[in-house]
Amino acid sequence: MFTLTAAAAARIRQSAIEGGMADLALRVAARQESDGSITYGMGFDEPGEGERPSLQAEGVTVLIAGSSRPLLQDTQLDFVELNPGEFSFIFVPQASEASGAAGCGNCSSAGCGSRGSGC
Repeated sequence: MFTLTAAAAARIRQSAIEGGMADLALRVAARQESDGSITYGMGFDEPGEGERPSLQAEGVTVLIAGSSRPLLQDTQLDFVELNPGEFSFIFVPQASEASGAAGCGNCSSAGCGSRGSGC
């Protein structure tokens, strides 16, 4: 199951308010690259016709496309301080047989924090 930490949810809610997007859901996506790495993305969006939220957590509605679900299974989105004063969202695969290493991703949504890789 995809999860959010309290820190990530708080920053997402704050960004949504600051950007005038408080009524929108957070869309999260993942794509596996040819070298096996996973690229993550997120942004505020409205649900598509007939689309249901994938998750309601910490006051955040999350949308995940079917094609991204296997890559986001057992992944946690966190918001951390990488260096003093440098904050970023990171995607962290949780320990399971399918994933053994921590992952990082880019924030692709305007106003959602540092756009660094988080690595």
